[in-house]
Amino acid sequence: MQDIFDYIDQHATECVERLRALCRQPSIAAQNVGMAETAEMVVALLKQIGAEGQVLPTAGFPVVYGALPGASLKALSFYDHYDVQPPEPLELWHSEPFAAEVRDGRIWARGVADNKGNLVARICAVEAFQNVRGELPLNVKFIVEGEEEIGSPNLPAFAEAHAGLLAADGCIWEAGYKDTQGRPEIYLGVKGILYVELRTSGANIDLHSSWASVVPNPVWRLIWALNSLKDSAERILIPGFYDPVREPTPAELEALERMGFDEAGQLTQLDLPQFLGGLRGAPLLVKHIFQPTCNVCGISGGYEGPGSKTVLPNRAMAKLDFRLVPDQDPHQVYEQLRGHLDAQGFGDIEIEVLGPEYPARTAMDDPLVDVVVETARDVYGVEPVVYPLTPGTGPMFELCQKFGIPAVSTGVGNAESNNHAPNENIVIEDFIQGIKHIAKIMASFGAT
Repeated sequence: MQDIFDYIDQHATECVERLRALCRQPSIAAQNVGMAETAEMVVALLKQIGAEGQVLPTAGFPVVYGALPGASLKALSFYDHYDVQPPEPLELWHSEPFAAEVRDGRIWARGVADNKGNLVARICAVEAFQNVRGELPLNVKFIVEGEEEIGSPNLPAFAEAHAGLLAADGCIWEAGYKDTQGRPEIYLGVKGILYVELRTSGANIDLHSSWASVVPNPVWRLIWALNSLKDSAERILIPGFYDPVREPTPAELEALERMGFDEAGQLTQLDLPQFLGGLRGAPLLVKHIFQPTCNVCGISGGYEGPGSKTVLPNRAMAKLDFRLVPDQDPHQVYEQLRGHLDAQGFGDIEIEVLGPEYPARTAMDDPLVDVVVETARDVYGVEPVVYPLTPGTGPMFELCQKFGIPAVSTGVGNAESNNHAPNENIVIEDFIQGIKHIAKIMASFGAT
């Protein structure tokens, strides 16, 4: 592999500039900004490495697909997405979000870590193999969607319609980071999600607050409803919510023990005195990785401006997400939530489902896991940290586990990449290492 690695080092500047060009193109799915232009840029990048890039339509933004033949009969797919989060709040950025400025050994741009850096790293790894060896060690497929940051609403139908195109022996998923100690993290699954908006109303207009003596306040009603969902010990109170939760296997619990999670470093980075409930050690990781959540993402109602306004609001709203673990079903959780609110006397509260996704998990003993872990040791020179399940969410089930395809996630981010926040960034050295890791994965997986 040294010849491949030497080529990557010699062409590092070209790879960086390729990534910067893609990051300069905004692609904000939530605002429909630059989506068609970015899809065409991804097609052009795939064509540069000889793939027959295609823009495949969905009911929303398209999926970009490309395939390349290799020496082995095995096929490895790469899942990535070309959409990014909105860059706001803009005033907190140290440089323009889409300038892709290079500073302090990093590239700073919205989407550079999530997920354009990983996409370009995989393209560069394929190109290195082609130019040094003349052919790829195995068949490669690129699946690049445009709606990951808005919950992949059209990907399930796309996957059903194009199952043949997606078929592979394994998939390298979209994300990966180094932890606070500089160790690469490898994820074997994702949590699912149910994202909902709760809405309640009172009078037909806002009223003078003197009416609070006899007119119901929808903000209070919403607060009482939210209070019924979880107790002060963080236990979710929806009947049946925990029943399907799959317990971690002994191998998965052993993986937690080997992680060496840097609790102190994480708390320092977050400027927190402790984690919820004072959890530490194994109980902290079991709850963080293997347990579901109920989170209030935002709440609003009534006057929120400066100074005072004595008003009784006529409506209130809260956005909630439930991070789900195998074998929870987001649609079943919605039914449980609706039933719980009805039973608690909150049948008048409306629920709008904004994003359901299933959880997914690849077995610890899958051959793809061994390949990704062993190649990470070789490339990074340290023991990688294996997460049986990442606390984040993505459409892994719909593209992979649903069709029996194992998926493992690794990438070029760092512990301070600031995904979804101002000043998103990657370290250039990590980007180059990530290209080498993908190249090594292709070689090793093709030989198994």
